[in-house]
Amino acid sequence: MVGSLSMVESSAAASGLEDPMPLSRAAMAPPEVHRVDVPPEISAFQCLKLRLREFLFPDDSFHQFKNQPFLKSLALALQYVFPIFAWGSDYTLSLLKSDVISGITIASLAIPQGISYAKLADLPPIVGLYSSFVPPLIYSALGSSRDLAVGPVSIASLVMGSMLREEVSPNKQPALFLQLAFTATFFAGVFQSSLGLLRLGFIVDFLSKPTLTGFMGGAAVIVSLQQLKGLLGIVHFTTRMGFIPVMQSVFRHEGEWAWQTVVMGLSFLAFLLIARHISLRRQKLFWVSAAAPLTSVILSTILSFVFKAPNHGIKTIGHLQKGLNPPSANMLDFEGTYLSLTIKTGIVTGILALTEGIAVGRTFASLKNYQIDGNKEMIAIGIMNIAGSCASCYVTTGSFSRSAVNYNAGSKTAASNIVMATAVLFTMLFLMPLFYYTPNVILSAIIIAAVIGLIDVKGALRLWKLDKLDFLACMSAFFGVLLISVQMGLAIAVAVSLFKILIQVTRPNTVVLGNIPGTNTYRSVAQYREATRMPSFLILGIESPIYFTNSMYVQERILRWAREEEERITKLDENPLKCIILDMAAVTDIDTSGVEVLKELKKILNERSLELVLVNPVGQVAQKLSQSGTWELFGSDRIFVTIGEAVAASACKVNV
Repeated sequence: MVGSLSMVESSAAASGLEDPMPLSRAAMAPPEVHRVDVPPEISAFQCLKLRLREFLFPDDSFHQFKNQPFLKSLALALQYVFPIFAWGSDYTLSLLKSDVISGITIASLAIPQGISYAKLADLPPIVGLYSSFVPPLIYSALGSSRDLAVGPVSIASLVMGSMLREEVSPNKQPALFLQLAFTATFFAGVFQSSLGLLRLGFIVDFLSKPTLTGFMGGAAVIVSLQQLKGLLGIVHFTTRMGFIPVMQSVFRHEGEWAWQTVVMGLSFLAFLLIARHISLRRQKLFWVSAAAPLTSVILSTILSFVFKAPNHGIKTIGHLQKGLNPPSANMLDFEGTYLSLTIKTGIVTGILALTEGIAVGRTFASLKNYQIDGNKEMIAIGIMNIAGSCASCYVTTGSFSRSAVNYNAGSKTAASNIVMATAVLFTMLFLMPLFYYTPNVILSAIIIAAVIGLIDVKGALRLWKLDKLDFLACMSAFFGVLLISVQMGLAIAVAVSLFKILIQVTRPNTVVLGNIPGTNTYRSVAQYREATRMPSFLILGIESPIYFTNSMYVQERILRWAREEEERITKLDENPLKCIILDMAAVTDIDTSGVEVLKELKKILNERSLELVLVNPVGQVAQKLSQSGTWELFGSDRIFVTIGEAVAASACKVNV
């Protein structure tokens, strides 16, 4: 879509100032008319080759290998597949110092968040730490982003837990639930890496920014509401994800609320939110919000130990297994009754993880003025999840909160992920017993403080001001997640995005063009008040390719423009309409249906004694018009380079 738009803009710009010396029509006798050339024909094989190259490799990925000796090409290929060799060859002690500082900083955030997000997915807390160790190591070797901090994220955790919980209870069948989570992670990785290998990354773009804003906001609200269970100390809580069931469950079990849990939870939540506010107000104090979760864990654990919190109804994490990630390849289940569930869960969480990871990577890459390869990122994230599923990890991707801390801490390369993973490893080997008295309510407070930043109210208000249809897409996704389910909210988000594309494709914009006085430039009379219509002419600009999906609409809309123009002329007693000019500069392509529509239009208008003239058909359009015989049907005297030439030549012909 972006490529097509740029072509439209460049074409439109090219036809803007059509003649360097504007002349009145009276002075143009006879007018100078330039010939419209048809581009040379290319074979079907060459055409297919060019299309596939632009489709699969729009960034010209192999440009760096041109005219390089074999050994140099081999080294470049190694760096292309494993970016760690590219930045590792120039690594210095000063870079290491920056990466160590940022790596330790994000580890202080990753450890409590990893434990919290695993609980959010209804998985053992230790799985969150496992997922903060192996995947970052793999990403540091394969990923192209210097700032992406990898690990579990809230939305993917929520979706995985909710989808698997529909058929398997994590409380009654914890071993089976864990097995399905690892299997779903494997399928997520296969799906993600396949998209990258097949160069199909554009599929992720169907989740537009407005729908993602609504979806993330709705999911953040649901995640926060789910934490009321831990924040209030409720034992019996609904497994459903909608806003109404959650609130009903909260007030139906009011008798289970524990004031000790509520006081501790709200106190630390306030501490986390204040720390976040300080960091947002002063970016140099980013470390305040980064250190706040770990500080909360340490303080709450000390308080819990000193005051014997379990004796007062405050539940704690309990025993966490020490040691490295145990292998889990033997737990992957590729047959049985739950295969479709794991595939579906893997695809949905895989899409969400890819969308968030690539969006975060691109955001920080633009801030540091470098580029990341979207397809390489998909491969890296996919392989990371495939390997993770075999090492007791669940779905991971780039986290916005941790990546923001990584960026602000001054990370220089992906080595910060290695430092973070090393810190997590040290924790798993030596510090696990210290988490025994950590209250569960602190994990709920950490999750709420983390996901609040996903609610983008200002972004939604900007959408309302800029594009009402985008705002509708945003709100549809938001309320779909909030009132129905996370999965349905995601489906609504994709459906609304596709619907918007469908509207734009099937109902292209057409505008009436007029002359800017004193120039030979023609612009929309609706946009430019000084633009004046040419007597006896109706000049229309078509601002879209003409395909089978919109060809009939284009025909009907042009005929309607003609009828409305004749009615306007009759009402104002002006010269009768004699010629319709179609500016084709923005028509970047046309198919068989579009060609037939032009033929039909010419026939209909000729029967009404109206001339149909084409202006500036671009390369592919001109070629197809020539191949179909439409060029000869119109004749070279009805196809012009500029609107000014078309008006001047047609005025002489129809005696205007």
